[in-house]
Amino acid sequence: MKDLTKGNPYKLILLFALPVFIGCVFQQLYNMADTIIVGNTVGAEAFTGVGLTGPVTFLILGFVNGLTAGFSVKVAQAFGAGDEEGVRRATGMSYLLCILTAVVVTAVAVPLTGPLLTVMQTPAQYYDYAYSYLLIIFCGIGATVFYNIVAGLLRAVGDSRTPLVFLVLAALLNVGLDFWFILGFHMYYGGAALATVLSQLIAGGACLAFALWRYPVLRPKRAHFRWDSRFAAGHLAVGLPMALQFSITAIGCIIQQTALNGLDGSMPGVVTAYTAASKIDNVANQTLAALGTAMATFAGQNYGAKEYARIGKGVTAGMVYVLASSVLGFAFAVGLCEPLMKLFLNADLSANVAAHYAEVIAYGRQYLIWQCAFYPFLGAIHVYRNTLQGIGKSAVTTLAGVTELAGRVLASLVFAKLWGFTGICSSNPVAWVAAVVFLVTVYYVTMRRRDAAPRARVRRLPA
Repeated sequence: MKDLTKGNPYKLILLFALPVFIGCVFQQLYNMADTIIVGNTVGAEAFTGVGLTGPVTFLILGFVNGLTAGFSVKVAQAFGAGDEEGVRRATGMSYLLCILTAVVVTAVAVPLTGPLLTVMQTPAQYYDYAYSYLLIIFCGIGATVFYNIVAGLLRAVGDSRTPLVFLVLAALLNVGLDFWFILGFHMYYGGAALATVLSQLIAGGACLAFALWRYPVLRPKRAHFRWDSRFAAGHLAVGLPMALQFSITAIGCIIQQTALNGLDGSMPGVVTAYTAASKIDNVANQTLAALGTAMATFAGQNYGAKEYARIGKGVTAGMVYVLASSVLGFAFAVGLCEPLMKLFLNADLSANVAAHYAEVIAYGRQYLIWQCAFYPFLGAIHVYRNTLQGIGKSAVTTLAGVTELAGRVLASLVFAKLWGFTGICSSNPVAWVAAVVFLVTVYYVTMRRRDAAPRARVRRLPA
C-alpha cells in the first residue's frame, strides 16, 4: 500500500504514474495486437473493420470503465482517511454494483451492435468484420468490468505495480491466443476478439487472488456485501458522472468516425490511414492518461486526509510532467510515423493499400501532427478532470464532457465539410481546448472556495 498524503508530490506522482504508464502502454499493445495480427494475416479490410470499432467500443466500455473508476475513488477516500472498515464496506459495495453493471450493460450493448455500426455509416466492405468483432467484445463485458474494478481497488490503496504485472502477462497471453485462434483455428477477427476477452478475464482473476492475499483491508466480509441503497447511491454519485463523461466523449468520437467514413469514397485509404494513425496516437498519449490516474488517487487520498493544500501542489507537478510528456509523445508519434504505420499495413494482402500507399502514409502523418501538437491540452484534461473526480466533483466533470462533445461535433460536421480530412484532424484539438477552459475554471473556483471555508467558519467543506 502507498500513502500519498506525505512526501514530495513530484516524486510520489512520478513513482505512482510510471507503473500505470507502463500498464497503459501494454493495454494499448494488448488492444493493438488484434489489429496488427489481423492486418498482417487477413488483410487491410479486416484490419480497418476491427479498427473502426474503436468509437463504439469506447462508448460502451468507456461507460463501465468510468463507473469502476468512480467506485475506486470512494475506496481511495476511505483509505486516505484511515478508515479500514470504510474501505472494506466500499469494496463490497463496489463488487455488488459491478455485477449489476456487467449484466445490464451486456443486455443493452449486444442488441445495439448492428444499429450502432449502421448509424456510423460503416462502409459495406468493413461491416461484417466490425460486427463479428464487436459482438464478441460486448459479450465479454463482464471480463472487462472484473479486471477494471480489481485493478482500480489496488490503485486506490496505492498499489499501481500489481495491476501492471498482471496486465503485462495478459498482453503476452493475448498475443499468443491471437496467433493460436487466428492461425491455428482460422477464427480470424472473431478469434482476435475472443483472445482479448479471455486474456482480460485471466488478468482480473490473478489481480483478485493477489489483492485478497496481500491486502487484508481489501477483504470484505459477508456483512460488507449487504445492500445499502444510500451507500450505493454514494458510489453511483461519483461513478455515474465519470461514466457519462466517457460516453459523452465517445458520442463525439462516433460522430467523428461517421464523418470520416463519408470521406472514404472520395479519398481512398483515408479510413485505413486514420485507423492506423489513431492506434499510434493512443500509445503516444498514454503518459498523459497515466498522470490522470495518478492524480485521481493522489487527490482522493489527500482529500480524505483533509490535506487540501497538497492537492494544489500535486496539480502543479502533474502539469510539469504533462509538458515533458507532450514533447516525448510528439517525437515518438511523428518521428516514427511511417515505420509504425507499416506494422498495420500489408500491401501484399490489400490492393487498395498498394494502390494508395503514399496517400495512406500522408494522411496518417497529417493526423498525428495535429493530435500531438495539442497534447498539452489533452494532458491538462487528464490532470484537472481526475483531480476534480478525486475530490468528489464527478458531476461537474460531466459538463466538461459536454463541452468536449460540442467542440468535436462542430469540427466533425462543419470543418470536415469545409476542409475535408483536415477538418477531421482538427476535431480532437478543438474538443480538448473547449474542455480545458471549462475544467481549469471549475478547479480554481472550487479550490478557492475550499481555501476560504475554514476562515469563514460558517461553510463546511463539501463531502
